[in-house]
Amino acid sequence: MFTVSQTSRAWFIDKARQAREERLVQKERERAAVGIQARVRSFLCRRRLQREIRREIDEFFKADDAGSSRRSALCIFKIARKLLFLFRMKEDNERFEKLCRCILSSMDAENEPKVWYVSLALSKDLTLLWIKQIKDILWHCCEFLERLKPEILQDSKLVTLYLTMLVTFTDTSTWKILRGKGESLRPAMNHICANIMGHLNQHGLYSVLQILLTRGLARPRPCLSKGTLTAAFSLALRPVLAAQFSDNLLRPFLIHIMSVPALVTHLSIVAPERLTVVESHDMLRKFITYLRAQDRCRDVCECLEGCHTLCLMGNLLHLGCLSPRVLEEETDGFVSLLTQMLCYCQKYVTQKKSNLTHWHPVLGWFSQSVDYGLNESMPLVTKQLQFLWGVPLIRIFFSDILSKKLLENQEPAAHAQPASPPNVLPVKNLLKRAFQKSASVRNILKPVGGKRVDSAEVQKVCNICVLYQTSLTTLTQIRLQILTGLTYLDDLLPKLWAFICELGPHGGLKLFLECLSNDTEESKQLLAMLMLFCDCSRHLITILDDIEVYEEQISFKLEELVTISSFLNSFVFKMIWDGIVENAKGETLELFQSVHGWLMVLYERDCRRRFAPDDHWLRKDLKPSVLFQELDKDRKRAQMVLQYIPHVIPHKNRVLLFRNMVTKEKEKLGLVETSSASPHVTHITIRRSRMLEDGYEQLRQLSQHAMKGVIRVKFVNDLGVDEAGIDQDGVFKEFLEEIIKRVFDPALNLFKTTSGDERLYPSPTSYIHENYLQLFEFVGKMLGKAVYEGIVVDVPFASFFLSQLLGHHHSVFYSSVDELPSLDSEFYKNLTSIKRYDGDISDLGLTLSYDEDVMGQLVCHELIPGGKTIPVTNENKISYIHLMAHFRMHTQIKNQTAALISGFRSIIKPEWIRMFSAPELQRLISGDNAEIDLEDLKKHTVYYGGFHGSHRVIIWLWDILASDFTPNERAMFLKFVTSCSRPPLLGFAYLKPPFSIRCVEVSDDQDTGDTLGSVLRGFFTIRKREPGGRLPTSSTCFNLLKLPNYSKKSVLREKLRYAISMNTGFELS
Repeated sequence: MFTVSQTSRAWFIDKARQAREERLVQKERERAAVGIQARVRSFLCRRRLQREIRREIDEFFKADDAGSSRRSALCIFKIARKLLFLFRMKEDNERFEKLCRCILSSMDAENEPKVWYVSLALSKDLTLLWIKQIKDILWHCCEFLERLKPEILQDSKLVTLYLTMLVTFTDTSTWKILRGKGESLRPAMNHICANIMGHLNQHGLYSVLQILLTRGLARPRPCLSKGTLTAAFSLALRPVLAAQFSDNLLRPFLIHIMSVPALVTHLSIVAPERLTVVESHDMLRKFITYLRAQDRCRDVCECLEGCHTLCLMGNLLHLGCLSPRVLEEETDGFVSLLTQMLCYCQKYVTQKKSNLTHWHPVLGWFSQSVDYGLNESMPLVTKQLQFLWGVPLIRIFFSDILSKKLLENQEPAAHAQPASPPNVLPVKNLLKRAFQKSASVRNILKPVGGKRVDSAEVQKVCNICVLYQTSLTTLTQIRLQILTGLTYLDDLLPKLWAFICELGPHGGLKLFLECLSNDTEESKQLLAMLMLFCDCSRHLITILDDIEVYEEQISFKLEELVTISSFLNSFVFKMIWDGIVENAKGETLELFQSVHGWLMVLYERDCRRRFAPDDHWLRKDLKPSVLFQELDKDRKRAQMVLQYIPHVIPHKNRVLLFRNMVTKEKEKLGLVETSSASPHVTHITIRRSRMLEDGYEQLRQLSQHAMKGVIRVKFVNDLGVDEAGIDQDGVFKEFLEEIIKRVFDPALNLFKTTSGDERLYPSPTSYIHENYLQLFEFVGKMLGKAVYEGIVVDVPFASFFLSQLLGHHHSVFYSSVDELPSLDSEFYKNLTSIKRYDGDISDLGLTLSYDEDVMGQLVCHELIPGGKTIPVTNENKISYIHLMAHFRMHTQIKNQTAALISGFRSIIKPEWIRMFSAPELQRLISGDNAEIDLEDLKKHTVYYGGFHGSHRVIIWLWDILASDFTPNERAMFLKFVTSCSRPPLLGFAYLKPPFSIRCVEVSDDQDTGDTLGSVLRGFFTIRKREPGGRLPTSSTCFNLLKLPNYSKKSVLREKLRYAISMNTGFELS
């Protein structure tokens, strides 16, 4: 019973609890339902109210559009209040547009104070509400401006509307309420405008204007009208002017407005009166004053990042060109802020592409984010940046240097020629005066010293040079434009050189060498000046042709180039020899590259056409023996001298070094005979009638190692019989000489001769030969083998082709035009006359193409794709000249040259001949072009067949060569015996086989060599019969002269002269 009672009670309690919980849930549901209903009713009520208000607003504007009487300002205020109460940008954009038009319409009413919307500002009850309302309206205008696209016609109309709203209510000048008696209210109204402007600034007015201006101007064709651009810029100026150029407002103006791409350019074209306002308020000076402080300039740059910093620079430079007076007075500050901006950008300029870099059309690879939207406006920004190296700014910046006169040394009157009437002035003098220009009337500039490096003048020039040097290393993609601009004034570089010559106690080298060891800011600035001078001068000399350098002597006199090259030569040598370059990096390495580049341009120009005296490039304090010792020890500085400035070593020592390199390689490859081993010998059989074909077939298949090794030749005559004799290098020499003579014969059409001095280069039409590229590679190997073995061959190459063999055409300083005279001097003159043509070049009817007669057919070669349809104009004529020169010397023979160089380099390593200039390489191939040293030849001559140094015939021979033969005949004699008219570079001691003279009794076909009897007869001058009817002969493969034992000196002279003039050799005896 008890148990049942307890169970019933628990069940009852549980049931009551469940009922209670259900009631609570029900109450929650009812409360939630009430809440939801309330919210829905509230939402529906609000929506209904909004619809009613919007309907009321729409009816208001509809009535307004219907042309009824003007609404009062109070009505507009009330309707605006309602619109702002429920304003949503997407839904109410049209209503807001109508509101703005209504407000502006009210402001245009004449003599209706109650209609003027601004009149509510005078109502005590509504002033604060009106101010809040206009602030809200104007900020909504800004929000719309931020979203609108001015390139769309409809949007451009709205842009104009909202800008008009902003312009109208941020300045009181158009408020009719202030006219007449209302003038007394102007201060109070101005205060309200300042309040409104402050509110807009706090919310980001400048950011809005920046977006609008950038969208409208940073395009191929700007889409902002004059009115729109004027309004936007006027709006931007108002806060700055109102705040009297306070730093707090100058900063956002610079960051947001002055960084708009090419803003000043667009203003100068579309709204120049706005720039007049800028100038009248002397704003450029205020910008310079603000930005010259390092921390402020860094702050602005960091806000802008690299791309927009360049845009700011461009606008400031454009303003500077429009206000030259300000620049003259503020040069130091302007230079300082430009340098700081470039330095900021330079931190992010990199040399190569990576995952962290972006491509910039002016800066190159850039490790900051790049606004690619600006790319379309970069051409205009670049044009603005060009003001930096334009003539007006250069004249202002370098005014201290350019104002100095170099006309200090006029020709003394005592030496003047008697005056002659103008009509009888010799033509020669007229030409001379026309060519020499101003270069002939001033002193030769040399280091004199005397100017303190810490003076204000020197510091100013150094700072300017640092600016330009920084621009060269930062604006990497327009570097050539900068250099061209800096070299435009003919007198800037010589006057800068004159300035450098005056620096320090003694001037010149010593001061700059001291700067290298000093890590001070002053030293860095002086070295930057030297770098700028070198970079600009190198660029100038590279683009000047020979007439401008040697005859007209533009900028520098030749004597000054001698002085400058001497300074550079010493400076580069000291940098290398003192170990400065070994561990150089950063600015020091850039300095070395700059100075070395200028030096090598001068050296290569001198190699092509001399302007420096003999031995000018040598270093007297560098003993070749010391250099060779250091090279043997693998000293870095000795290797760098050989790599960078080999010309400081005498030529013969370099040839000796080259021969040593070849010898060492031969020893390393086991190609030299030793006591323990003999080198591998390659035997080839050559038919004399098919020498070229057999040589090509048998040698082209040989490995590189075999080609460098010993090759023995067995000749087969026309009857198919092996010729007698053992090849001990002499037969191979004959084979090599014959092969080279045949392949370089222009009649074969593998090679062609230049029009002037008949020097060889690959024929453009050599492609008619089957396998012509393999033939050129074979020729390259044969030429390389001759140089490798020290066999001189009489093959005169064109200078431009030698430059390509050395690899000079890959240098950034190489100019095809400079090398063109070595191909065709007449063609060069015609091309350069185009450069000097004063009229309209398009009248000549030229196109970017070259017409050539190829085997009877006229072929048109396009210099660039589509070139035959592109006319040559004054703008592209320089490009045309370079393209034409490049085509003639490179493009036409590119494949042939590449094949020959490949074959040549398979034997001769490029680094071995890099120490030679083009003329020196020619001497390495063909021997020395100096006069034959008979004493040296006599000293190293070997005699056979009874002849000896004191033999009567030998004495006659040397006397005839020395006294009776001309230098030309002596050269013919040497060619008769050795097949080359030039002596070996290192003298006859290095002629292989040695020069030999042998006494012969019989003709060549009966000659079987020396016997005891023939030697005794030759020694004692005993003749079997008088040899007066026979001629001297030679065996060029052994460098052997076969000389009959003549009885009279006159007979010897006559026969020898006849033999060498006929160049008979084997053929006649």
